[in-house]
Amino acid sequence: MIPPDLALVQLINRTATAYVQNAPAYITYRERTHIYSPTMGRTEDINRFVQVRQADNYAVMQDLPQGAQRTGQAFPIIPYFDALGENFSFSWFANLKRVDISLDRKAVGMWPMPPDDPSVNVIVPYISFWVPSYLPDSTDSAIHLRLAPAPGYPGNDYYPYDVAEDPQTRLPARVELRTPSSDEVIVLDYKVLENHWVITHGSFTSTQHFGPLTFKVIADTYYEDITFPPAPPDPRLAGTPSPSPAPTGPR
Repeated sequence: MIPPDLALVQLINRTATAYVQNAPAYITYRERTHIYSPTMGRTEDINRFVQVRQADNYAVMQDLPQGAQRTGQAFPIIPYFDALGENFSFSWFANLKRVDISLDRKAVGMWPMPPDDPSVNVIVPYISFWVPSYLPDSTDSAIHLRLAPAPGYPGNDYYPYDVAEDPQTRLPARVELRTPSSDEVIVLDYKVLENHWVITHGSFTSTQHFGPLTFKVIADTYYEDITFPPAPPDPRLAGTPSPSPAPTGPR
């Protein structure tokens, strides 16, 4: 097998190409978010129908079955998000009453690779901020990588801790994000639907502190009935996308 650094760069570039070339204009879906605290034995459910303009993550959302309607960033996060290759900023908070998530997606970019040179026998890329290695179940057609942050990596920045490739699409099937300074874990499961690489399931886990209490909160989201309308599914999604949508605040 090729060196894990090279395999990672190739996967990032392959994913970025598919992400940009097959970007949908609009996405609709139903989401089911189940929030629970194992230590406290309490649960809460948030279910919504979401219609989102993909370019700027502006959404119209309907609480189900017949609740309030609101606009803002797609809840809990837009399912069109390259967690492996995007330079993004992400913050989240969850308790048993609400989930607050802010996602600022940036333009994806290709990692530079040297051109083919018949006089060169081996190319060994070097990633200065991540240290990738193969997990035992990796194959040439479906790599499975474990990454560690290199010394000096910013403590609050998310990094791809675990990346598993789909052997059919050759795109990530699963990306797990972590930070060096906390126990936060974000797991995103992907599938290719109608030629679009989208999130179908996500989980967000973190330890929360409230006064003398310390408890773990898990928010588990399933994206269902995903469609990609060619025209705005709601009149409020028509028009020119804004450069960056503002978070909607507490939900």
